[in-house]
Amino acid sequence: MTRLGRIRTEALAASRSFARRRTAVFFTFFFPVILVVIFGALVRTQPTGGGLFAEPAGYYIPGYLAVVVLFTPLSRVGSEIARHRDGGRFEKLATTPLSRAEWLLAHTLVNVAIIGAASLLILGLVLAVTDATLIVSSALAVLPVFVAVGVALFCGLGAVLGAVADSQDGVIAASNTVALPLLFLSETFVTPSLLPEWFLPAVAASPLTYFARGTRAVTFEGGAWGGDLLVLTALAAGFLAVGAYAVPRTE
Repeated sequence: MTRLGRIRTEALAASRSFARRRTAVFFTFFFPVILVVIFGALVRTQPTGGGLFAEPAGYYIPGYLAVVVLFTPLSRVGSEIARHRDGGRFEKLATTPLSRAEWLLAHTLVNVAIIGAASLLILGLVLAVTDATLIVSSALAVLPVFVAVGVALFCGLGAVLGAVADSQDGVIAASNTVALPLLFLSETFVTPSLLPEWFLPAVAASPLTYFARGTRAVTFEGGAWGGDLLVLTALAAGFLAVGAYAVPRTE
């Protein structure tokens, strides 16, 4: 079997496995919807009011997208590694031509497809229930690219978490510990002006910051996005390489 065939076969198996787990489907698609309804439709933004949600509604589009781009790959890939390890499946995979990099690439492609669909749902809901508007321009064509690259990055990080955590519960705890600070401290829902100046270098070190900046430039500000996409792509390549190395051979 060719490399493409091996990746395709593993991706199909991963997509079927996801579809069979109703809880995973629910949290992937409907948990972000709940957040949009609560913070977008009920709490609402108050421009010039100061504090949280003081920016126009369009400012927070990257934050809503980041919920699935960040949380879902971390937990799904990490949990998949934990399940494979607990079930002794890596020993079986070690007897096949499928490499660790191919395994991770297949699961990354599945996550890109799933989260791309969830992101489209979230974007449509944000536009429907809030006052947010999109800047309609040719730059919107790169929004799916930001989502795909962001998902790939956090799939790599999820693989690392899955390799170092000792159980599925440990993966969930580790992914939440990493994801929650990143979600609120990466120029998504909390603006840099609300943070102390000494903390801003940490914001710049977050990979999610470049996703937020780039998608905000595309959807809301109309500014330059190329530099952010370049940094995000480089980080994604690095995290995927480390994640592929971290995928267990046997346990």
